[in-house]
Amino acid sequence: MVVSAGTPIDLVNAVYRRLPGNVETGRGRLGRPLTLAEKILVNHLVDPATQEMERGRSYADFRPDRVAMQDATAQMALLQFMTAGLPATAVPSTVHCDHLILAKTGAALDLRDANDTNREVYDFLRSVSAKYGIGFWGPGSGIIHQVVLENYAFPGGMMIGTDSHTPNAGGLGMVAIGVGGADAVDVMTGFPFNVRLPRVIGVNLTGSLSGWSSPKDVILEVARLLTVEGGTGAIVEYFGPGADSISATGKATICNMGAEIGATCSVFGYDDNMAEYLRATGRAAIAAAADGVREHLRPDDGAHYDQVLQIDLSTLKPLINGPHSPDRAHRVGDEVGAAARSNDWPLEVSAALIGSCTNSSYEDITRAASIARQAAAKGLRARTELLVTPGSEQIRATIERDGLLADLESIGATVLANACGPCIGQWARPASVTGTPNSIVNSFNRNFPKRNDGSANTLSFVTSPDTVMAIALSGRLDFDPTTDTITAADGTEVHLDEPVGEVLPARGYDPGVDTFTAPPADGSSVVVEVSPTSNRLQLLDPFPAWDGNDYVDLPVLMKTRGKCTTDHISAAGKWLAYRGHLENISGNLFLGAVNAFGGAVGEGLDHTDGARRSYPDIAKRWSQAGIRWCAVGDQNYGEGSSREHAAMEPRFRGGVVIFARSFARIHETNLKKQGLIPLTFADPGTYDQIEESDRISVLDLPPVPDRAVTCRITKPDGRTIEFRAVHTFSDEQVEWFEAGSALNIVRAKVAEGKK
Repeated sequence: MVVSAGTPIDLVNAVYRRLPGNVETGRGRLGRPLTLAEKILVNHLVDPATQEMERGRSYADFRPDRVAMQDATAQMALLQFMTAGLPATAVPSTVHCDHLILAKTGAALDLRDANDTNREVYDFLRSVSAKYGIGFWGPGSGIIHQVVLENYAFPGGMMIGTDSHTPNAGGLGMVAIGVGGADAVDVMTGFPFNVRLPRVIGVNLTGSLSGWSSPKDVILEVARLLTVEGGTGAIVEYFGPGADSISATGKATICNMGAEIGATCSVFGYDDNMAEYLRATGRAAIAAAADGVREHLRPDDGAHYDQVLQIDLSTLKPLINGPHSPDRAHRVGDEVGAAARSNDWPLEVSAALIGSCTNSSYEDITRAASIARQAAAKGLRARTELLVTPGSEQIRATIERDGLLADLESIGATVLANACGPCIGQWARPASVTGTPNSIVNSFNRNFPKRNDGSANTLSFVTSPDTVMAIALSGRLDFDPTTDTITAADGTEVHLDEPVGEVLPARGYDPGVDTFTAPPADGSSVVVEVSPTSNRLQLLDPFPAWDGNDYVDLPVLMKTRGKCTTDHISAAGKWLAYRGHLENISGNLFLGAVNAFGGAVGEGLDHTDGARRSYPDIAKRWSQAGIRWCAVGDQNYGEGSSREHAAMEPRFRGGVVIFARSFARIHETNLKKQGLIPLTFADPGTYDQIEESDRISVLDLPPVPDRAVTCRITKPDGRTIEFRAVHTFSDEQVEWFEAGSALNIVRAKVAEGKK
């Protein structure tokens, strides 16, 4: 499957040809009007006429239109794909080099250093892409989600991506779902994408945004209302007159950060704003095709939602969420100031950051630049470090041509490479700053401890680019641009005017430097080499199949207290260097987890000798001794990134069962894909009964769909406590467990097909 830089109109037309009939089939089978999400899903079912369609219960097989992978996750995904034995991917797929570029000095030097430092990984990704028919976006191309929005997303399509913010493409009416690499491998090998049919949460938007309020404030408000767990197992669908008033890139901002409420994805109905964006990005043919099926690219009148939120955009005020959790919402100004004073959060801001996959559109930058221009005219400069990250090479080239970069630099901004950078921890900051508590504001999406610079001292607050710019000029976290003033050098008090943005560039987009490499028509002669002595890449061995026995008396390697995200399980930052080397990256296993027994971070009790060691050291010792183990999580365990390393590392080191009060969707699936058993306590109070030296048995294996599992805690003195645990395994997923992983099933089927 050879891929070009853009979605072929033939693919789009094929999706639209079957859309009316499948929508009618869905209406007939369900006996009611359909949401937009349901229309897109039913149109991508393997068998719309017979597959079960009960929201929140039925597992269904889908045929996505494409797969996208960023460089950090693509390494493990493609290492897995290489073991399948196929000559090329079965669906259009792309790799985007955006995660491995360290923000340190500025765009040019940082990109040069990244090319030197990551040459082995980039060469691997480039060659494996060429061999298997995958499009390759090299370093400097931009952030995967912005590049996908500009080139590949289309209304009514369905894609999966190995990054949790893949739902960004919902801004163009696409069902775009973040997954682990094993799910991507399924689709790239021609097998269906299997997932539980999501519930659908509706958000009815009325009114329109104005003044300092922006699309970012919409999703910050939704996060406030639903919390980080409220969207789990659901697609969030935005509708109503307010939805049509928001630009396509503004919609993408909202959909992007839906990952922070646990949503499977988010989506908006097709409208004129999407059509204008498609035409502006060279896809007029797709806009025309979408216009022809417009009624099917919007929800039906009377569509049924499992839950409905009401938001009046006209009354929405700027929000700033944080620190430590993206749903911790405050109004800008006095409200966040009061919270800061009561919690001893520094009010002086140490850095302000604009950009990321969430907020780096032309509209975002023009609004921020409009503030910068008036600030410069009135003698103001940023009073803190101000960093700007363009979302793509196309955005960078366009804002440079139109003078917007100069506007930002005139008040002291530093422009970083077109990459993720500080949003994912790729940010080199001096210890003189990170060594003490400090507050930063950014237009990113995620703000867990250590997320941006690896320091637990850094308190990260998420807000809109407009508010970031205002706070950068004032230097204070509690600045309210709607009411407060800033003292200029000449002593005058400056009140900032409301930002003014341009949705699309009047002179069109400048594509900038061409960084895309299409694969050759025949890649069979391409050689993909992985050195056996490499410390960054490692070929994979299959995980062993289940031995047919219950798991008896498993020691508890780790019981975590409170939030345990994928960042806590498998940290990013410096560990990004080992995303293609399972053994080396397992050196970070649970390093960020807070031990429920005493509160130490990243360390626990080694039952083999009574010593206290780091979790990765314990896991390595137990694995080498052949000891299987379990771990215990708290609420929403595995929240955050789609990184499957957080599932592969425990499996690699001998983990077999993960217990939790509840799981985040992607991580729960990743665990099952790798042959582990994720179990939720039937009684959440069971979590409190587990002590550090206990052993836990999981009985009556394999798990049976819709049937609880019997488990037993054995205390050091021999006392036992039985409890029940529930799971979400389907019949197919039980096969994954029995085979040792989902990939083992794929390998076997591919091998059988070759006979």
